[in-house]
Amino acid sequence: MLYYYYDWTYILVLIGAAICIAASARVNSVFSKYSRVRSHSGLTGREAAEQILHRNGIYDVQVIHIAGNLTDHYNPGKKTLGLSDTVYNSSSVAAVGVAAHECGHAVQHAAGYAPLSVRGALVPVANIGSAAAWPLIIIGLFMNGQTAMLFINLGILLFSAAVLFQLVTLPVEFNASRRAVKVLETSGMLYPEEVSSVQKVLGAAALTYVAGAASMILQLLRLIIIGGRKRNG
Repeated sequence: MLYYYYDWTYILVLIGAAICIAASARVNSVFSKYSRVRSHSGLTGREAAEQILHRNGIYDVQVIHIAGNLTDHYNPGKKTLGLSDTVYNSSSVAAVGVAAHECGHAVQHAAGYAPLSVRGALVPVANIGSAAAWPLIIIGLFMNGQTAMLFINLGILLFSAAVLFQLVTLPVEFNASRRAVKVLETSGMLYPEEVSSVQKVLGAAALTYVAGAASMILQLLRLIIIGGRKRNG
């Protein structure tokens, strides 16, 4: 059984982890750089978010302050737009850009943007899949015959749902960033050169989602390889 735990497929996990670490370091570096650049308008992240929401006819979403760094998110169930410590009261170019991005999700929700709805529907399945996949596969590795493959294949299927969630997340995030850049360009909240800085921040943030999806795909590939070994062994 040790064969399953010490083999070359671990390199797939290491590659995925390295990609995620690099992407995280990149977004933190870029955000830190532009968080020190004050926007000409002097708008804080909260003020920018409220203006963008109102420009899009959205008055039922509450902008709230949440703890953490880059923990910003939009909650469609509660209709709250949470801005982190480094965004809520900051008037930096980076803060306005992140706030505009989260507003992009609120606008998606109000407009019935299909990928956002699909992602929302996948959340419970993805959570179950990511939590239950490995226990099922490990149980299958300790069993034999058709029962073993039943557990392993079920684990792979559940993990595939988590991978699908990551893939659906990509167009949702990219679209929110495009909406953010467009509104910042047309509203006059930022100068053109400031919008260019925002694009760098949001581009770096987008890489973290790409890295996450790539890491999940590599893990899924590893599970398929392990399952194939058990089937042929």
